[in-house]
Amino acid sequence: MMLYDCRTTADRDRGVAAAVEAVKSGELVVMPTDTVYGIGADAFTPHAITALHHARSVTDRVPPPILVGSRHTLDGLVYSLPVAARELADAFWPGALTLYVEHTPSLQWDLGETGGKVAVRMPLHPVALEVLREVGPMAVTTANRVGNVPPTTAEEARDQLEYSVRIYLEAGAASDPAPSTIVDVTGTTPRVLRAGAISFEKLRDVVADIEPSDSSGFSAPSGAGRGTGS
Repeated sequence: MMLYDCRTTADRDRGVAAAVEAVKSGELVVMPTDTVYGIGADAFTPHAITALHHARSVTDRVPPPILVGSRHTLDGLVYSLPVAARELADAFWPGALTLYVEHTPSLQWDLGETGGKVAVRMPLHPVALEVLREVGPMAVTTANRVGNVPPTTAEEARDQLEYSVRIYLEAGAASDPAPSTIVDVTGTTPRVLRAGAISFEKLRDVVADIEPSDSSGFSAPSGAGRGTGS
């Protein structure tokens, strides 16, 4: 277990390199995002996904969200990307917008019972983007044990996850711990599944016919919001 202070150039370079090597080896890393700190693994390594669930003491295999390092990576993950989804990604990526999409059936991953759909986001944080651009799509969810408060620093995450994670990347307190806004683009009309950092008004400025979240208490589908603060 190693913690690197990415607020210094030398440690950041070493930390990112160590995180990339760990992910490619099927191990877990904790890294900052523009919301909270996330625990991540290679999206295409089944035993790493299992380790991620074990680290968080998860009893049900809820498919974790996927983080990507480039807008164009989304095209390789999605079966058919609606125009509205492209417009939302162009407007808010990188940033605190998660898109709930239909993923390509041929993808060689084992995230759990996705029902053919997955939550995808491109975070607005330079450290996370450096790692993602080197390793490709990662399964990333909040770096806390189930039932505990989501961490806003890598040290807080280490206090909870300890030796289950190989590399911790510290970049100071998360600037905006509000969760990302989740939008379902799998239907005819885009719909907000979870209100978050990006307001409904801003979303509607881009996609006029977007539907708000169910005020009566919507429960997001598996992988779209449960257990994720990012």
